[in-house]
Amino acid sequence: MIRLLAVIERDLKKFKRNPVVLAMSILMPIIYLVILGNSFQGKLQGLPLVVVNQDSGPYSMSIMENMRAVEAGPKTLTIFRIKDQGEAINGVRQGRYKAALIIPPDFSKRVSLKARPEVGLFLDNTDGISAETIRNAVNGALKSINSDYLSIREKTDQTLLRDIDLYRKVDYYQSLVPGVVIMAIFLGALTTGAFNLVMDRFLGIDESYLLTPISKSHIVAGLIISGLSITTIIAVLIFAVSMVMTGIPLSKGIEQFASILIVIILTTLCLLSLMFVIIGRVNHPRIVGLLSGFLNVILFFPSGAIYPIASFPEWLKAFARINPEAYAVDALKSILFKGESLGDISGDIAFLLVFTFVMMTIAMGTFKRTL
Repeated sequence: MIRLLAVIERDLKKFKRNPVVLAMSILMPIIYLVILGNSFQGKLQGLPLVVVNQDSGPYSMSIMENMRAVEAGPKTLTIFRIKDQGEAINGVRQGRYKAALIIPPDFSKRVSLKARPEVGLFLDNTDGISAETIRNAVNGALKSINSDYLSIREKTDQTLLRDIDLYRKVDYYQSLVPGVVIMAIFLGALTTGAFNLVMDRFLGIDESYLLTPISKSHIVAGLIISGLSITTIIAVLIFAVSMVMTGIPLSKGIEQFASILIVIILTTLCLLSLMFVIIGRVNHPRIVGLLSGFLNVILFFPSGAIYPIASFPEWLKAFARINPEAYAVDALKSILFKGESLGDISGDIAFLLVFTFVMMTIAMGTFKRTL
């Protein structure tokens, strides 16, 4: 235990002597939140929409034809059809679909009688861009069965869309917070742990380990624990600042914060172990600098932090299924915006645990061959 603490203490002191690295690890995610949160725009495609059509009349068929046209033309939507309304709404809550469109059984009759026909649209509004895109697409599909002109007053023969947000309103600025926290964890994992091992190797300090009673497992464990401590503190600080800037409330208080902290710790361990595998055998810090931008692109942008995974091409969706940051972002969004507990995101937690174990096992084997 004393040997392990010695490695941890040495690594923490090294990080403390580099205030520029500490400052950049904190400022970069905040700058990202401010700039990207106010400038990013994008065209969404392939958003999963489930339709429950309980009406067999001509007007509901007209809606479905228009929806299929949107699916085939701009490819904004991917339409699924089921019969059970409860199953459709649960599918939205569980993240299988972005929205559920419910066409009631008397829809065509009410259109014919000009008796204010309605359809229901249940939206997963935790992803504000996707929700608004689907709302606009459905509204466009409904216009064909309305009057040919737009009147000032609401008419009784006009088909109305009653959209229902399943969760509290989340704007785009707020939706970036999980991604900002994950970026902070990535920067912390990159500048601690394995990077310090690379610097020791570059300066020749790692050879002095051979003269001490410290084992290889002590060295790896010490670097990981020190990196975990620093990165967790940075991530929690970024999370607190982002919450204040965007005004996101913690509806469940301490319980919700504890769940977020657990996800942050698991994600940190996951990325630290991944960094050990990727840069653990590098012997020059310049290579780490080159790899950092590449790793950020391939891990962060396909994570769903700024663009929904449902709109990715199939090959990128396949990569997202093994991207640990995608599971971390999904877990944080579920806790922050949907109010879910750790039990509700057990799939994300399980993946992060398994990924960490696999990467840590590989990292230990790699380290033993290089020292």
